[in-house]
Amino acid sequence: MKEVLMFSDGACSGNPGPGGWGTILRFGVHEKELSGGEKSTTNNRMELTAVIKGLEALKEPCRVTLYSDSKYIIDAVTKGWAKKWQKNNWVKPDKKPALNPDLWERLLALMEIHQVSFNWVKGHAGHPENERCDRLAVAACQMMK
Repeated sequence: MKEVLMFSDGACSGNPGPGGWGTILRFGVHEKELSGGEKSTTNNRMELTAVIKGLEALKEPCRVTLYSDSKYIIDAVTKGWAKKWQKNNWVKPDKKPALNPDLWERLLALMEIHQVSFNWVKGHAGHPENERCDRLAVAACQMMK
């Protein structure tokens, strides 16, 4: 399996409001930047979309090391929450509906194809790729206004 590094970030102006996402994929010396946005969304939806779009861009199953500043994504995956929400028909233990089930379904399906390890990085703390993803996400967000 190819080993890919992936960095992702989301941004939103208002929550909900116009939003953007940015992803960097790195395979050896090759890099690809991806970004996009939506007119009315939330920050968490943009964070999820950044990861999904990065994984969807891979042309074959890969071993992916993902870096994100989204505790929402990192914790939901590494602590098993997302799979529990899915198993319980998108209802959380507190009986409230899990948010963004459409995107979680897509991400969990992609995780069946790719071997993904999730790593948290502190946002806006000088991590070069996270800062680049933030700039991509913010620029995409601005285009949605």
